[in-house]
Amino acid sequence: MSLLETLQKASETTLQEERFNEDTIPEVVDDIFSAALGKHASDIHFKPKEGKFEVYFRIDGAMALYKIFTKLFHHPIVARIKIMAGLKIDEHRLPQDGKTSFENNGKEVDLRVSVLPTQFGEKVVIRLLEKNPKMVKLQDLGVLPNILMKIEKHLKGTYGMILAVGPTGSGKSTSLFSMISTFNAKEFNISTLEDPIEYKIPDATQSQIHPDIGFDFSDGLRTLVRQDPDIIMVGEIRDKKTASLAIESALTGHLVFSTLHTNSAVGTIQRLLNMGIDRFLITAAVKVIISQRLAKQVCSYCRESYPVPEKYYELLRKETDITPEKAFFYKAKGCEHCNHTGYKGRIGLFEVMEMSPAIEQLIIANASHVEIEAQAVKEGMILIRKDALYKAAMGEITIEEALRVMA
Repeated sequence: MSLLETLQKASETTLQEERFNEDTIPEVVDDIFSAALGKHASDIHFKPKEGKFEVYFRIDGAMALYKIFTKLFHHPIVARIKIMAGLKIDEHRLPQDGKTSFENNGKEVDLRVSVLPTQFGEKVVIRLLEKNPKMVKLQDLGVLPNILMKIEKHLKGTYGMILAVGPTGSGKSTSLFSMISTFNAKEFNISTLEDPIEYKIPDATQSQIHPDIGFDFSDGLRTLVRQDPDIIMVGEIRDKKTASLAIESALTGHLVFSTLHTNSAVGTIQRLLNMGIDRFLITAAVKVIISQRLAKQVCSYCRESYPVPEKYYELLRKETDITPEKAFFYKAKGCEHCNHTGYKGRIGLFEVMEMSPAIEQLIIANASHVEIEAQAVKEGMILIRKDALYKAAMGEITIEEALRVMA
């Protein structure tokens, strides 16, 4: 029985047996938070529905039903969360955002609370952010050795921009912090602008932006460059003003790290152009673009190998240099280590594009996305879909997960 089925079965029983008692609501909410932390959830979803109230956890990127309550629990639980987050408990028509913290067994986490009115009442989503999380080393993210060498080469530079790109929740910030952690903050003046501050870097200067009072990424970056930094990290480039200041900083002797929401390494160029950045400045400032996704990792405790099915032969021959007749894929039947899901943790999938002279010329000549990507591949860039297939053959992810990421 899968984790989802187990939780659903338990939830159905809970719906029948749970009796509403308003005095126990704080304890109920604390129990939900404790359970989410125990299962290493990244988010908690409180979803009102017709006649019931459901709680979901996002675990390793997937949604899992945790518990079903009767409708009577909806307003008291939401009110309790609002009180904890400092929100208006009598406001039910407008969205609200807040934050609080929670401690369980000596472990403290920040809770980012978002409340949204729906047709069945207010839905609440809470992001769990561990305080002082352990910094992940670059080599532990799942970067293939030859790609890792390319990234490390650019970390030795004294100026320029390094971008981590991908959709929301693809691990961009983790990658940036992994790269920045390779520097000694006592030897380099490292300054960051974040929203929120996720990892604490010893001896680095870290600033939390506050757009609601006019302190955004562009304002912070304008001040940071007067603080004599060697290395600058901007949490996200969201507009032309921030992009222009970041590129200017990269061209004036600073090593700049930042993130962008784009779907591919090559697509980042068009995104910057759409922001109004001159293509000559892009080629001069950007040194390397790291596009990434997160995939569910096969549980190493219960995984089993099996020969590659013939239906995947053509795909492997077309996309990789793997000999399908001699290769294996992996799957996991589920065990106590992975809560009987077959997956435990997540691993990164990457494509890294370096700004070579040939690619610079293509960008300046207004070449198409296809032409630039073809040149990058010719120079050794491994596309994310190829990286996914390699990791499927290495036993890191299932072929089904690889195809999901490739879609």
